[in-house]
Order: sequence, then structure tokens, then C-alpha cells
Amino acid sequence: MTAVLKIKKRKDFLRVAKQGLKMVTSTVILQAAQSLSASETSPKIGFTTTKKLGKAHIRNRARRRMRAALRETYNRLKPGYEYVLIGRYNTAECDFAKLKDDLIWGIKKLNKQFESTPDEQVLPTAADSAD
Repeated sequence: MTAVLKIKKRKDFLRVAKQGLKMVTSTVILQAAQSLSASETSPKIGFTTTKKLGKAHIRNRARRRMRAALRETYNRLKPGYEYVLIGRYNTAECDFAKLKDDLIWGIKKLNKQFESTPDEQVLPTAADSAD
């Protein structure tokens, strides 16, 4: 496994949400978008949980479980893409095998959608935001 690059800044999370594709499963929501830097040889990954899930220890457990599941399915991620995993209400308590299966299914579907769309996704330009 190569070095795991993390998404840390809010603007990067928002860009993936706005420009990328989304796949919802029963245990996790996956968002993915093409990375802005074309030289990326490793996928970038971000994890998020909302306060709707519960107190801090529950949100932390959900993030730990998502990281562990992703660690086991890391080889399925496409280089040059950014992935955001969003915890759902049952991420912290569900069976780990179910979480891993949902993650594999979501990644497979997202990768298939990326292959069916053209390589050059439309990125907003300064002229687009001036409208």
C-alpha cells in the first residue's frame, strides 16, 4: 500500500461534494471526484461524521471503523481521484463485514461510473462563477 493522502481542508471536501459523484449505501455515503492535481499517483481520502450520529465517542468509533474498512479495500481505489466517506447512523454499530461489503460495492459502482464518463470532467472556471 502506498502512502495514504488525506483530505483535510473544508474547501476540498466541498469541491468533492459539488463536482463529484455520490454513492449511498446502508452504512456509508461515498463521494468521489477527480483530483485537481493530475500528477497524483495515490488517491486522496477524507472521512467525516456529523453530530447527528451522536456524541464524540460514537463519531470517533464510526471514523475508526471506516478507516479500518478502507484499509482492507484500499487497492480498489483509483489513483488520481479523491474520495470522501461520510458515516451514517449505523456505521458505528453495524457488522464490520457489512460495512466492508458496502464500501466495496460503492467503490466498484463509482469506478464504473468514472469509466463511463469522459476523462476530462467539467471543472468550474472563473468565468462560470461570474455569471
